[in-house]
Amino acid sequence: MRALIMEREANLAELHATAVAPRRESKLDMAGGTNPNQLEKPDGAIYIQEGSTASSADVDVPTEEEIATLRKVADKLPRSAFLVAVIELCERFAFYGLSGPFQNYISEPYNGGTAGVSGGLGMGNQAGVGLTNFFQFWCYVTPVIGGIISDQYLGKFWTIFYSSLVYIAGLLILWLTALPVSLENGSALGGLVTAMIVIGCGAGGIKANVSPLIAEQYRETKPRIKTLKSGERVVVDPAVTIQRIYMIFYLCINIGALGAIATTELEKHVGFWAAYLLPFCVFLVGFVTIILGKNHYVTQPPTGSILPKAFKAIGIGMKNGFKMDAAKPSVSGNSSANWDDTFVEELKRALIACRVFVFYPVYWVVYTQMLNNFISQAAQMELQGIPNDLMQNIDPITIIVFIPIMDRIVYPGLRKLGVKFKPITRITFGFITGALAMAYAAIVQKLIYNSGPCYEAPGACAAGLISAADEEYAPNSIHVAIQTPAYAFIGLSEIFASITGLEYAYTKSPVTMKSFVMSMFLLTNAFGSAQAIALSPTAVDPKLLWMYTGLACACLTAGGIFWTLYSKYNITEEKMNYMDADREKLPAGGRRKEEGKGDA
Repeated sequence: MRALIMEREANLAELHATAVAPRRESKLDMAGGTNPNQLEKPDGAIYIQEGSTASSADVDVPTEEEIATLRKVADKLPRSAFLVAVIELCERFAFYGLSGPFQNYISEPYNGGTAGVSGGLGMGNQAGVGLTNFFQFWCYVTPVIGGIISDQYLGKFWTIFYSSLVYIAGLLILWLTALPVSLENGSALGGLVTAMIVIGCGAGGIKANVSPLIAEQYRETKPRIKTLKSGERVVVDPAVTIQRIYMIFYLCINIGALGAIATTELEKHVGFWAAYLLPFCVFLVGFVTIILGKNHYVTQPPTGSILPKAFKAIGIGMKNGFKMDAAKPSVSGNSSANWDDTFVEELKRALIACRVFVFYPVYWVVYTQMLNNFISQAAQMELQGIPNDLMQNIDPITIIVFIPIMDRIVYPGLRKLGVKFKPITRITFGFITGALAMAYAAIVQKLIYNSGPCYEAPGACAAGLISAADEEYAPNSIHVAIQTPAYAFIGLSEIFASITGLEYAYTKSPVTMKSFVMSMFLLTNAFGSAQAIALSPTAVDPKLLWMYTGLACACLTAGGIFWTLYSKYNITEEKMNYMDADREKLPAGGRRKEEGKGDA
């Protein structure tokens, strides 16, 4: 017996030396990816995931019955998440601050045009819509490249760092070519297009990585029981916490988006050069924050060639009638596969997310109307001293007001009543409110066409001519404030559709593919911009009325089909979210104690 025990001890020692220790040193899991419990700070230090067996405190893990019946609440958020949010706020200030004046800068002439509207290139509304949609398209194609670079080569921090340098170069080009001397000497158009391309490259590296980086700061993956001061027992749910993180993240995005208020005022009262200088300065603040916070972020190190591995597994599934289980080594008997069954399960979950994203381009076509056609629509109405491109800020104001209401009152209230407002349901509501925005915009356009002096030809009739020398026209006699509900509906739709999309992209992607799957979600925005470019020939009077009507019908139809196809995923939502936690089945009727972080 003693000999047998000694033999077993020797075997265990050999296993540790040949299998466990090398994986610990290399930080690789059994699939060849990074161990999700080991994370790396930018300085190279290893960070042990909270909630992993590296912690010594006991956690009260809920039973399946408790998960189903107790109210779910969000956990406390780490400080580093707010630091990442500040970076995103500054980048979005720059992005929306520079893109806010684009429509006027491109469509209106440098001197003259519609009364009270500033201009730069004088290329007309159709060109303005086309170029702004191209900019949106480009900024949401490049995240695919940024995601690949991050996941495979540089990691999130360094990808964001180098992309920020590119972004700064683009902002500098835009500012220099918007100076009066550049406008007067014909350099502005070339500078604008160059700046759009360069800024888009920088934005792609940032967008693909800052969204997963903020959620990555929260490391819990397992629900736990917590007793509130009131005596109520609740489940502290990582999924609800991630939902809150992205609510705060999107709140910061829209606080930054208010930069367009400042830049549109500068455009009107100083000039476009001043409007583009401000985003440049604010972005520098964000860049300094990136550098100063370098040693405070929790980051996932790059994992090497995970994508080829994923595509190979997908290929095996496609060859077997689109059955991904065929790629599992336990099913195929393929011992040479450099992944395990868990990797395939995570890949299946990521593919579900990508499937859900298919209908998003229709939603983004609706969203992009706010960035160009709504601005031109405002220019057709009486402004009463308000810049026509100032109205778009009603959208971020709506989001800033309603995010705390939804996060602190509506969503917790629904959970307390036992109403599970799950992701697919929220996204469907986003499509519905987007359709309402377009329906209302169509009504506004009809009211414009019913008003004089130019009726269906705003700013282009003899009756509205104010100054023949300056080719200045009076707007139609309807106040611009009537546009407000259209922007408000789009803001509400973003809370339902856009925030939930970010959340879905993060929670349904494998730990080694967070940036890439996030870039797939962002890519749907590019497809939406491409569709908007295709629609730009209809962005002329009097076709605008029917364009808005068609978009309302398309968005509502897409939402209905979306719900029909994907509502089934609400049923398996918790199961998919808990895949990142311990996959060991809970004992029936009992509760087990696990090592992890105590109550926050």
